[in-house]
Order: sequence, then C-alpha cells, then structure tokens
Amino acid sequence: MSIRRLPEKLVNRIAAGEVVERPAAALKELVENAIDAGATRIAVRIAEGGTLRLEVEDDGCGMTRDEMALALERHATSKLPDDAIESVTTLGFRGEALPSIASVARLTLDSRTVGGDGWRRVVDNGALIAEGPAALARGTRVLVEDLFARVPARRKFLRSAKSEYAACLDVVRRLAMARPDIGFAVEHDGRRVLDVQGGQDRLARVAALTSRELAANGIGVDLDRGEVHLGGVISLPTFNRGIADHQYLFVNGRPVKDRLLVGALRGAYADLLARDRHPVVALFLDLPTGEVDVNVHPAKTEVRFRDPQLVRGMIVGGLRRALDEHGFRSVQRPAEAALAAWQQEPVVPAPATGFLFGQSAPLAPAAHLFGAGQAPVPDEATARVYDRMTPFAPAPLAGRAEVAEAPPPQAEAHPLGIARGQIAKTYIVAEAEDGLVIVDQHAAHERLVLETLKHGMAGQAVPSQGLLLPEVVELDEPACDRLEAAADQLAALGVELERFGPAAVMVRATPAMLGAIDCRKLVTDIADDLTGYDAALGLSEKLELVAATMACHGSVRAGRTLNVAEMNALLRQMEVTPHSGQCNHGRPTWVKLAMDDVEKLFGRK
Repeated sequence: MSIRRLPEKLVNRIAAGEVVERPAAALKELVENAIDAGATRIAVRIAEGGTLRLEVEDDGCGMTRDEMALALERHATSKLPDDAIESVTTLGFRGEALPSIASVARLTLDSRTVGGDGWRRVVDNGALIAEGPAALARGTRVLVEDLFARVPARRKFLRSAKSEYAACLDVVRRLAMARPDIGFAVEHDGRRVLDVQGGQDRLARVAALTSRELAANGIGVDLDRGEVHLGGVISLPTFNRGIADHQYLFVNGRPVKDRLLVGALRGAYADLLARDRHPVVALFLDLPTGEVDVNVHPAKTEVRFRDPQLVRGMIVGGLRRALDEHGFRSVQRPAEAALAAWQQEPVVPAPATGFLFGQSAPLAPAAHLFGAGQAPVPDEATARVYDRMTPFAPAPLAGRAEVAEAPPPQAEAHPLGIARGQIAKTYIVAEAEDGLVIVDQHAAHERLVLETLKHGMAGQAVPSQGLLLPEVVELDEPACDRLEAAADQLAALGVELERFGPAAVMVRATPAMLGAIDCRKLVTDIADDLTGYDAALGLSEKLELVAATMACHGSVRAGRTLNVAEMNALLRQMEVTPHSGQCNHGRPTWVKLAMDDVEKLFGRK
C-alpha cells in the first residue's frame, strides 16, 4: 500500500475529531479564546444544545483582517510568543481550533480592533464562501451553525439536545468560576439561563454558580507552600450532595478533571462524609509552569505534576486545617423550613362549649365574664368548672431528675446552651442565649468517640479492656491477612487481636470507651473497611475510616434515656471537640431555632 499525503480538508476533519467531539468542546475553545483576548464581558447564545447554533461574543482586543485570515489556518496562534511550549500561561494555544470547527460546520467570524474597521469571514465546512466589512463594536463574534451537519457519522453519536446543552452550560460555569473578574451571560433558545457580573470576589462567584446557600455554609481556603498556592472555597461537611457534580478543580486558572486531585479531595473528607455523599468544592491551585505539564490531553482537561505527593499532601492538609478551624459549625436550616411550614391562622371566636382537663361545660360569653372596669366574675356554670379544676403539675422530664447542689449553669456561658430535657429518647433540647438548640445524641456522641480514637492513632493510645474469654472470629483468609498486617495500628485504637489459624482471628481486647459491644460484628466491619475502600488510600487513611466504623459501634444509641447531667456533659464536650458539628456520615449533629424565629411562629414579631 502506497503512502499518500492527505488533503487539507480531511486533515482538518481529523483534527476536529480531537478538538470538537461535541458542541461543548467547541464552545470551550471559543470561550477560552475570548478570555485570552482580554475580554471583560462574554455573551454565549445556544440553540438546540449547540448543534443548530453556537455564538460567542466578547469585548476583547479583536483581530485585524489579516489576523482573521491567519487564525483560520492550522497551527497559527497568538498564545506562544516563542517556542517554549511548556511555559504557556494562557488557557490554550491550539492553533487548529478555529479551522477544525470551520471544517465541520458553518463558521462566521466577525472582529474589530480599537481604531480599526470590522471585518467578516464566512467558512462553510472548510471552504471560504464570503468575506467583507462588518459592523460591530470592538471585540470578536464567532457564530457556529449546523455543527456536524455534513458529518453524519459524528452527529449520530451526539446525545439529546438537553444533554448537550447541559454540557455547554457546565463548560461556561467552570470558566466563569475561574475568572470572577469577567462577566458571563448565557442564553439557550432565547432564554437567559446564566448572568454573572464581573468584578465579583471568588466566594460570591462560586456561590452564584453553584448554590446560593454556599455563601453561608462555605469555608475559605488559603494556603501557601513555597511557590505553590492553594485557594478556593469548600463546603461544610453537612452541606453535601448525592453526586459529585459540584466539585470544581482549577490548575493555574485552567479547569481540569484530574484523578489525583479528586482522590486528595476524597481523602480530606474521609471521616466526615458517608461514601455516597460529596462536598461542594471549588479549589484553585497555582504553581510554576515548570511544575505541571498541561499538554498531556488534547483538550487540556488533565494535567501531570512533577511532585504529585506535594500537591496531594497540600490539598489534604489545607482542607483539613480549614475544616478543623470551623469544626463546630453545622448547616442551620430549621428556622427557615419551620417558618415555611407554619402559617398564622385568623383568630376565630371559640365555640360556646369546650374541654378543660377532660371536663366539659358551657363557657360564658366574654361580655358576661368581664364588665367594663370590673374584676372577672364568673357566672354559676363557669364557677362549677373552676371548682372541679386542679392545679396544673408539670409532667416529669424523660431524663432522671437530680437535686441541684450548685446553682444551675447559665445558658449565656455556653454556645450550645443548657440541657432542658430529652425528646423521644433521641434528641436533647437545650436553651441557648439566642435560641433553642436540638442535638441528635447518637450523631454527636459518634463524632466524639471518633475524635478520641483519632487521638489514639496520633500516638495517645486508646485504653482497652481485655475480654474475660477471648473471642474467635472466622473470616476468609485474605481478610485475616489484612487484619494481621494492621494489627499494630489497630492496637493503638484499643483493638488487640492475633491470627488464629488460616481463616480466623482471636480478639483479646476492645476499646474501653466502646463498652459492651458485639466483637464479631466489629471485627467483621473493620475487615470490610480495609477491603472496600479505594486502593489508592494508604493504611493510615484506611484506619481513619475504620475508626469511624468503630465510633458508630460505641456511641450512645438513639432510644437511650439520659439524665440532665449526662446531657450537659455531652454538650460541653461537643463545644471543645473538632468537627462536632457533623457526625461521621456528614449529617448535622445539632440545629438551632433562633429566638426571633420562635417569636415569629407565635405571631409576636
């Protein structure tokens, strides 16, 4: 078979296969060009998911007539001043983006520089069909129509218009998040779906593009290590989602989807969220261009780091530090939800009869009971009801009452207030200075036990209690191998075990703080954790997840009656324990109903 040179039109279509796999990919190239052109406002218009129409207009520096002709040739760029390809600082330098898009669609390019005349070039599937003057303000407008209309093999693999539109919107959202100094607007089928103004701070921009609630439930991250800087915003563990669609990672301002960064993010939240819950995160990593290779993927969505362990350790450590500083915080939504669920009803005069303490009798009209300027004098029927009433005696609290030997503590001195009772043997009700606090006793104690176990892993061994009769737990041989390999680290957590044959382990002691527990179930769960978690996690990280499982076994269960002293002890310990605002699965351990909202419920405000 002889070797031949491919025609230019076919070369462009092959290049388009790398750059323009779907409308969102073409949109990404066009918006990145607008950003690199110094635009302060970028408008995007989409029709039918981008397959029918895709338009990007900016107010950047624009191009001259000759530059427009050159921009539509392959491997022509303004983003590389020299041959140092590894030092590129713009969002891209792909010279084949515009000609590749023009080879599979009808492309209209309008542009004008400051003091210059506007010019237009129209290319239809690789062929120049028109050019001439154009009227527009400074900047560039690119219109892409009928994408893949003449490439049916590519078009039939596109998804539905809704799916393609969602991908386009995600592209703009990520780029807008990376550049809060630029305004972005997106219209789809004539409807404005996104509009953010330039000049916003990073937290405001991320909240506007993800969830408005993130502004109140987010934590800022700001960490420097040498020439590497990590910034951004992360959500409280209690502010999470069921899918990881709100995790945005940027390297030198470029949106990426990197496996290393995603793994580091999962490690930072390892014992704060359940496996199927994900935080809302926008992280911005800036480092010298020589420390990262951005050219390992045609679309530059993946990167390669010179020192990946430094980057991973910085992300895990930086996020952990930020979460530790705000560990007491928790998502607080009950007040708004409660006010929405309740509504004031108009006051209707009471019927002539009613029930008081199980007795019924006709009630006198108010005019008969209270005369002008007179003391209340009940009539004969009402007096008989009063005679049958007994003084009201409050029912005892669910918890056991103790005789107070010291003055009761003041709610003003404690953020979580003073315990006043227990509901359903599950929730502690406390009175704080500024409202009512409700605590989930099981979730709260689970976190307290976990933090104690983590101290044991840090070198302060957890006290253990020996079993009167060691218990043998039978497992499969690989599980026993993993337990045997981690025996020393498990001993620091208070679990003492040893190999007992090829398919069993003998448990000699368990953590004293867990009390009486089911050893067989505990060891089985530990073995499952060592097996099931991501292989990329190290042994120490896996043991942190094991500690979370152990904490769940030994925490105060819902349904257990606590006395007032036990309730207050739990509240005081929560106030000094890191991450006590959420349990090990990312659920809040306490919520607060502000006193102002309580008064609103009763119509006092």
